[in-house]
Amino acid sequence: MKVLCYGVRDVEEKFFYELNEKFGFDITCIPEYLNTPETAKLANGYDAVILRGNCWATKENLDTYKEAGVKYILTRTVGVNHIDTTYARSLGFKMAYVPFYSPNAIAELAVTLAMMLLRNTALMTSNASKGDFRVLSSMFSREIRKCKVGIIGLGKIGFTAAKLFKGLGAEVLGYDLFKKDNVEDVLTQVELETLIRESDIISLHVPFIKEQGKLVTKEFLSKMKKDSILINTGRGETMDTAAVIEAIESGHLAGAGIDTLENESELFFKDFTGKQIPNENFEKLVNLYPKVLLTPHLGSFTDEAVTNMIETTYENLDALIKTGHSKNEI
Repeated sequence: MKVLCYGVRDVEEKFFYELNEKFGFDITCIPEYLNTPETAKLANGYDAVILRGNCWATKENLDTYKEAGVKYILTRTVGVNHIDTTYARSLGFKMAYVPFYSPNAIAELAVTLAMMLLRNTALMTSNASKGDFRVLSSMFSREIRKCKVGIIGLGKIGFTAAKLFKGLGAEVLGYDLFKKDNVEDVLTQVELETLIRESDIISLHVPFIKEQGKLVTKEFLSKMKKDSILINTGRGETMDTAAVIEAIESGHLAGAGIDTLENESELFFKDFTGKQIPNENFEKLVNLYPKVLLTPHLGSFTDEAVTNMIETTYENLDALIKTGHSKNEI
């Protein structure tokens, strides 16, 4: 079984090879992402491909895979919106995803971004790195134990984030489309409108559902408390980027911590040092530092999360080969 693994970073390679000892696949790891027909053609002669986020299995790329003889398409992500699953099924591909991995990886990043914005850490350290050690009024901050943190999406990641914020002393509010049981010792479940209105920090941990549209809109942001903070380590498509920029530029929001953006492949994983950023909204976000803290979709970039994603993907492929089905089949 020849397997081509896309978007593998140098520090991840050893995990792919070490975890494969149990399965014995013939794997090849490449740093390229699936984003053009040329990158799809790299799969010629392979039986399976392993994708990550920002690997776009479009109709054109899926046709190329079909011609190349690929039978299995695996993604080492929870989200599957980068795959045209309907078309892939029509071509007969077997597919599977990773339903969850270390929730701490993303939750810890959400808390880190929130605390940096709350305590104005980026401003302080940025100034200090330039030799400026003045204490400015813009460095004055609140304490987390005096804040309400709203968690939207109470799955494994959202609930883990809630526990971390609770451990710091915050009062935690939570909202999910489906009310959760046995969470009262960590958070108070409220209606979405209440959470938006009362929270000093809002952290998003929800999938993007195209039919439901964006969650964070101009109206959503207008209902947030003045000087509140927005954190998005979930899906960029859930957020109206232009509206977030406007809310920060107007002074309504104190800041935003963002690990994922809509159309982020235009920006993330590329070096624009000394160059023009090719998207006006992305350039505005960069220029809003330190009120906007951007990280290039690396919430899952930890040893534990990478291990979980790769191991589950291998298990999915093994099951598909042996039985024709996987418990995580798409």
